[in-house]
Amino acid sequence: MKICFPVAKNQGMDSIVFNHFGSAPQFVIVDQAAGSVVTIDNRDMHHEHGACNPVMALNGEQVDAIVVGGIGGGALNKLNQKRIRVYKAQGKTIRENMELISANTLPELTLQQTCAGHARGQGCSH
Repeated sequence: MKICFPVAKNQGMDSIVFNHFGSAPQFVIVDQAAGSVVTIDNRDMHHEHGACNPVMALNGEQVDAIVVGGIGGGALNKLNQKRIRVYKAQGKTIRENMELISANTLPELTLQQTCAGHARGQGCSH
C-alpha cells in the first residue's frame, strides 16, 4: 500500500504530519510493499480555501491512502471518488501513524470531520 503524508518539512519517517492537506508544502509517500519513502512538492499549495485539487497536488503520484491532521470536504470527496482512503492522523510523526496503520487503528475521516474554513469563526476538526 502507498500512503501519503502531508508535511511541512521532509524528515523521512520522523516528519511531523501537517494539519491541513491542501496547504502542506510537501508530501512524503511511503510504499509499504517496496519499503521506499519519496517526497514530492505540493503542486496545488496556493489555492483558494475550498478549491483544493488533491489529484493535481499529488503531481500524478498514485496512492492508496492519505493520513492527515485535517482536510476540506471538497478534497475529501475528490480523493474518495478516486478510491483513495483518508485517515485522521493520531500520532505526531509518520512513523507513529504507520504503526497505527499496521495495527488497523487509524480512523477514516468522514465529511462531518472536515474543515469548514478558517475565517469568521468557522472551525476545523484539527
